[in-house]
Amino acid sequence: MAKKAAPADVPPAVEANLTVEQLAYETGMSVRNIRNHQSRGLLPPPEVRARVGYYGPEHVARLRLIQEMQGEGFKLSAISRLIGEHGADADRFVGLRQAVTAPFATEAPEVYSREELVEKFGIDDDRLLEKSQKLGLLVDLGDDRFEAPSPALIRAAEEVTGMGIDLPAALAVIEKLERNAQSSARTFVNLFVHELWKPFDDAGRPEDGWEDLIAAIGRLRPLAFDALNATFRLTLTTEIEKAFGEVLERRQKKK
Repeated sequence: MAKKAAPADVPPAVEANLTVEQLAYETGMSVRNIRNHQSRGLLPPPEVRARVGYYGPEHVARLRLIQEMQGEGFKLSAISRLIGEHGADADRFVGLRQAVTAPFATEAPEVYSREELVEKFGIDDDRLLEKSQKLGLLVDLGDDRFEAPSPALIRAAEEVTGMGIDLPAALAVIEKLERNAQSSARTFVNLFVHELWKPFDDAGRPEDGWEDLIAAIGRLRPLAFDALNATFRLTLTTEIEKAFGEVLERRQKKK
């Protein structure tokens, strides 16, 4: 059977000599997951010699790329599309995602026991815990332990309840903010896709353009935050003036 050409970063003399069990040991991945990745088209087929499949450096590199992309938050369905459609550019997408999410990497998750959460919020309610998990505020680790991916949101909720606002109302506000944030994020993503990515993609993704594209994301990201902050500040001022105006108007009518 003719051997496939090795990738440019793999020496041609290197032969595929790993069985699937050895590949699993090399990558720290189970044999079952490797076969699942192969059935999804995420992994090239092995070289078959004497009815035994052998894997080489390109398979190790591909599995490590998949692990890295999963670590960066890509779902397998997205990885399948990126690797299946774009192959050699898959690692570039990891770099793009890192450029987008870099500002959020500084906040380390924190773990709380159920008792600690009850102490913080003064309430012990399974429904509220489920709601918090649905909103992504908490992740159930088992044994009544919960991870908070964004401790800043937990602290904000704690301060709000400390002002006398009950927790269900605070969670309802967070839920609305999350929906608005998704809409705002989608707006900026669409801006990036249509104004930056599409021209780059139409040009055939020139090798010397990737660095400029990532730099453009770096410039667009703070602009997005500044625009959101400025818009929210102006809107909040208008809404406060409107709300107090309506309160005063109702009071005047009662007199």
